[in-house]
Amino acid sequence: MTTARPQLAIYHEHPDWFRPLFAELDRRGVHYHRIDAREPFFYDPADHERPFPVLFNRMSPSAYLRGGGSAILHTLNFLGHLQRVGTRVVNGYTAFGYEVSKALQLTLLADLGIAAPRSRVIHRGSDAPAAADGLRFPVVVKANVGGSGAGITRFDSLEDLQAAADAGFIELGLDDVALVQEYIPARDGHITRVETLGGKYLYAIDVYPEAGSFDLCPADACQTKDGADLARSATSACPVDAPRRGLRVEKADPSPAVIAACERIAQAAGIDVGGIESMIDDRDGQRVYYDVNALSNFVADAPRVVGFDPHARLADFLEGLIAQAGAAQG
Repeated sequence: MTTARPQLAIYHEHPDWFRPLFAELDRRGVHYHRIDAREPFFYDPADHERPFPVLFNRMSPSAYLRGGGSAILHTLNFLGHLQRVGTRVVNGYTAFGYEVSKALQLTLLADLGIAAPRSRVIHRGSDAPAAADGLRFPVVVKANVGGSGAGITRFDSLEDLQAAADAGFIELGLDDVALVQEYIPARDGHITRVETLGGKYLYAIDVYPEAGSFDLCPADACQTKDGADLARSATSACPVDAPRRGLRVEKADPSPAVIAACERIAQAAGIDVGGIESMIDDRDGQRVYYDVNALSNFVADAPRVVGFDPHARLADFLEGLIAQAGAAQG
């Protein structure tokens, strides 16, 4: 008996984050193929036949923290190839290009006229002190390719930054590019993350980080704002083996202006599924947008936090794309 080729492929790297989506697709009987970037994988750039009608890119820029850094640029090339042969790539080449470059994200925000933290882009740690000229301290040095708060260091004075540069302690990250950026004190101690699907608003949460931490991944959140534990089961987006952390979340109701800004960003970046993060600068009351994510793990225990299961909405979206690809092929 011949088995039909799947109409959907899911390209991923993290072993735990995407189990809820796999479970939802399995429940619906959707036939899909998993491509794990941690396993041996290659493609022929001379191929003209599309391997799958639809591919969902779930590669993470934080893969280098788990020994998968070489897969990041490989993924970018692979996505370009897939789009050339006609595959409908969810979070494709353009979106992933923004995902792996915080510098490009800031350029996009500037083009859209959307406020962002004042920043400079460097490629040598020794340039960090000069790049900080005119910025308000504290500043952070932030790796261009980040994820999960990786590669961010705070400096409270120019003297501290100069000493780190002189000692060769400025971390540039995977591509040897980094931002020198004003540290934004978040009003009321939280940031707002707006999730989008198909370029449209899906839901929003306020994230209250652990003191001193830059890791704001909502899939790892362990408590609601009032301290209630979030579910940590095998089907939860919260990795079962993750250590307990002080990250807290609650449902947010952003203004129409914030929603509109996030939709503009997602659409301009070509992001099908993603999260846009912003905060109110406690120094002047201005909202600034600082992170554009083409990878969304969704908040842990989402039905309890936001009132519905976003993985069901995501599965609806993917099924719709599969149907469109089939109709176009027919």
